[in-house]
Amino acid sequence: MRQGAAAVEIDGLRVVRGGRVVLDDLSLRLPAGRVTGLLGPSGCGKSTLLRSVVGVQVVERGTVRVLGLDAGAPALRARVAYATQAASVYDDLGVEENLRYFAAVLGAPRGDVERVLAEVDLADDVDRPVARLSGGQRSRASLAVALLGAPELLVLDEPTVGLDPVLRRDLWQVFHELADGGASLLVSSHVMDEAGRCDDLVLMRDGAVVAAETPDELRARTGEDDLEAAFLALLEAAA
Repeated sequence: MRQGAAAVEIDGLRVVRGGRVVLDDLSLRLPAGRVTGLLGPSGCGKSTLLRSVVGVQVVERGTVRVLGLDAGAPALRARVAYATQAASVYDDLGVEENLRYFAAVLGAPRGDVERVLAEVDLADDVDRPVARLSGGQRSRASLAVALLGAPELLVLDEPTVGLDPVLRRDLWQVFHELADGGASLLVSSHVMDEAGRCDDLVLMRDGAVVAAETPDELRARTGEDDLEAAFLALLEAAA
């Protein structure tokens, strides 16, 4: 990965859940001001790693530093945004009501609600109760909450699952605009065709990091133009 300031620094991270080692001695450095894609098959430890970065995962050992502070430090609450795979909005409130509530909690600037509604394409659903939204719309409402304010780090767990190709493209454009403005993004996905949309890639399998580099570096190292083929080549070489 490109050298420079780090948004996240992980050293020797070990996480055990339900008696099973999910992450073992994982070390990683994520550069600031970039869109980093965290990719790998379901069950490889992506969500556990994201939870560790935002400080809500119990870890057995190791350190996780975020924006120069220990993960989960109170001072990071307004600086780090986290969108889980499960919707994190209130079912009994409308879309706009949810956003105005969270905007007030976060102290987001005036006009942010309208901005994020447009970014996630929910401007036509502002008055609909969340309970009446489709699964994809609920995910977009949660993502809109994460986009409120000016977080320095956005940690997004599979934010584009279930979305149509046009909206997926538009959201990736939003992610890069945020990075161009100085934010850092860590975006997980199990869809390899999203790898090429990232500035940097972290590829995982079975709780371990297989590669951490740019898409072009991965292509050059494996001799494969297709990123999915490059990932498979790495797995075969490590077998």
